Amino acid sequence: MLCYNTGMSMLHFSQRTIYQLKQIQAELDQLEPEAEPRALIVPGSPRPRGTVAVFTGSFNPPTIAHLALLKNAYHYLHTQAGQVQVYAAFTKHTVDKENVERPLLVDKVYLLHVILKHRLPHIGIILFNRGLYVEQAEAIRASFPSVKRLFFVIGYDKIVQIFDPHYYTDRDSALTELFKQADLLVAPRGNGGEREIEELIHQEQNERFAQHVHILPFDPRYRDISSTAVRQGRASAAHAIPREVLQFIRETRVYSPPLQRTDGTTLDIYGERIKQLQQLLQQSK
Repeated sequence: MLCYNTGMSMLHFSQRTIYQLKQIQAELDQLEPEAEPRALIVPGSPRPRGTVAVFTGSFNPPTIAHLALLKNAYHYLHTQAGQVQVYAAFTKHTVDKENVERPLLVDKVYLLHVILKHRLPHIGIILFNRGLYVEQAEAIRASFPSVKRLFFVIGYDKIVQIFDPHYYTDRDSALTELFKQADLLVAPRGNGGEREIEELIHQEQNERFAQHVHILPFDPRYRDISSTAVRQGRASAAHAIPREVLQFIRETRVYSPPLQRTDGTTLDIYGERIKQLQQLLQQSK
């Protein structure tokens, strides 16, 4: 185990953790946002084939609602289609070097990988170089030709955006192209969310696409859980995260301001982690 003394805290990286972080970063390094749509699997994830469901998100941080959605998608499609593979997914964006994201993408992927391994070992992780669903569908089809049927797992707010004409030059052509390649599993929000979805997809302008939208059963107790509330440190959100996430937040202070020292200086714990991670990952190149 490698330990780095920050002056007020110790950052711990076991050799296994370093190895896994380097594996994940090596995959991320292969993805160019400007290149043709491409998808890669995180080492240890099964190769996509047959019926596949993909839940793309920021997972910042992962919550019990994210895990419930992945689990529900698996059981729903397993009932409908038999064999199915379900994946959480991240999109690699171009990052401004002057504004380093927190947490780093490699940290987000690693943290979710650890959680899934312990809690949902049959769920894999996919990495994309593009953000639009139609591009991700193209990436899946090009990268994993054994995939026969593809579903994207989304929430109600996202289906509203997908059908909103303001996001398109030619909405119907864009949606036709998307639904040639994938269907949508939509999780309701709040009470009565199923009715909202039904009303939306059966509007006259949306009816032709309704057969490609499926309502994913989702327990109402998970519907209002928010990653934003967790990042903001709201006490009411403490129950919404797995213990692995709680430990990561406490150890790295990823969502907290720098600590104030008695001598007037500050200590940025997660900033120190970023420096050490970047040094460790650079050593593998």
